[in-house]
Amino acid sequence: MSLPYEWLEYAPSPRTLSGTDQWNVFLSYRSVNRPWVLNLYDVLREFGHTVFLDQVVLKAGDRLTKRLEEALESSQAGVLVWSQATGDSDWVRREYETLENLSSEKPGFQFAPVKLDSADLPRFARNRIFLDFSAYPDGPNGGELLRLLHSVVGTPLTSEAARFASEQDEIAREASNRIDGAIRNKNPQRVIELFKQGGLAWKTSSALGCKTVEGLTALDRNDDAIALLEELEQQFPRSIRPKQLRALALARRGKDGDLATAQEILGVLYAPGERDPETLGIYGRTWMDRYASSSDPNDLKESRSLYAKAFEAAPDDYYTGINAAAKSVFLGGYDDLQNAAAYAARVQVIVGTKPTPDDYFKTATAGEVLLIRGMYEDAARLYQAAVSMERSKEGSHKTTWIQACRLMDRLKPTPDQRALIRAAFAHLPDCVQLGAA
Repeated sequence: MSLPYEWLEYAPSPRTLSGTDQWNVFLSYRSVNRPWVLNLYDVLREFGHTVFLDQVVLKAGDRLTKRLEEALESSQAGVLVWSQATGDSDWVRREYETLENLSSEKPGFQFAPVKLDSADLPRFARNRIFLDFSAYPDGPNGGELLRLLHSVVGTPLTSEAARFASEQDEIAREASNRIDGAIRNKNPQRVIELFKQGGLAWKTSSALGCKTVEGLTALDRNDDAIALLEELEQQFPRSIRPKQLRALALARRGKDGDLATAQEILGVLYAPGERDPETLGIYGRTWMDRYASSSDPNDLKESRSLYAKAFEAAPDDYYTGINAAAKSVFLGGYDDLQNAAAYAARVQVIVGTKPTPDDYFKTATAGEVLLIRGMYEDAARLYQAAVSMERSKEGSHKTTWIQACRLMDRLKPTPDQRALIRAAFAHLPDCVQLGAA
């Protein structure tokens, strides 16, 4: 991709790597913010930076703490990504203090803290200005991205660059708001229209494009999502996120050849080491789809293995954790069921037992935990809460319901217990019609 000339005029080049430095930028984050960070990783690489992202660089067998320390000490800059959803104040304090100390001790090291929402900063972090991406929940864009690019190389914005940054903030925010409105109004044609209209904010990173296709997938418009993703991959050939989303949309669509294509996309990412939990999670999903047609227990075991690897790599990631639990239920052996209970218990610590406002997937996951634990009335309550908070996203509802169907097929609830779960998804076909039972 050729970056827009307007950005090349104002964005600084990465510093030359010299001496012991191996990385321009080290990214520090929690897995709850991983999709956003993957977009940042893509953008920084598009602008020429060599970026350390642990889930991409590290491999099985690495001594985690030592490897991270070595990477940080051989980096020119560190970016700490924080949000209220991070939820681990001890982790934030440790990472903040490490980066703050390095900025004092290592000549030229730049520390650029980032926050993703409007929540108050931790008290210990209030003496440093955070870059505020609260208007960009789907990925870095706008003027704040330009400020970040200047921060990691340690150069101030010129007056002209500052003016350009302010203009881009307004443009990018309006584009994001329009996409949100079209999705909420269940208007996929408007979502597609916004993608086609594009503009400078759409050419800077893949974040807005990814936002549109995630919306289309949630609206169960997988054909449209796949078509747009093919365009997006041509625009951003180095970006990981569009590839992940295309594999997911293909798996969800499920036409002849889609599963093989999805697995090929993920296999190409997996082979050279792009093994972040998002890639592993989607890859695990495709092996589950393969098992659904093959009935080969080895396919199911591969699915569980990929989800388990992802969860161990990012133990605060409830998506991979709940899927490791569910696949263990499907395997059904004594040890598997013990593992399922252990995974579910760990996930429950993350998601809780109450609805999370405006978070469909976290709430639905809490329901699934309770379903695995046999607490059907509580599970139904959470499933209903999830559906109610995102009524337009029937594609997401369908994915959740199919998983619940498969679990109930193994857990064998009573008819009354099953009816409780069914009521939350009364707007969808029953399990048999979906091929999930």
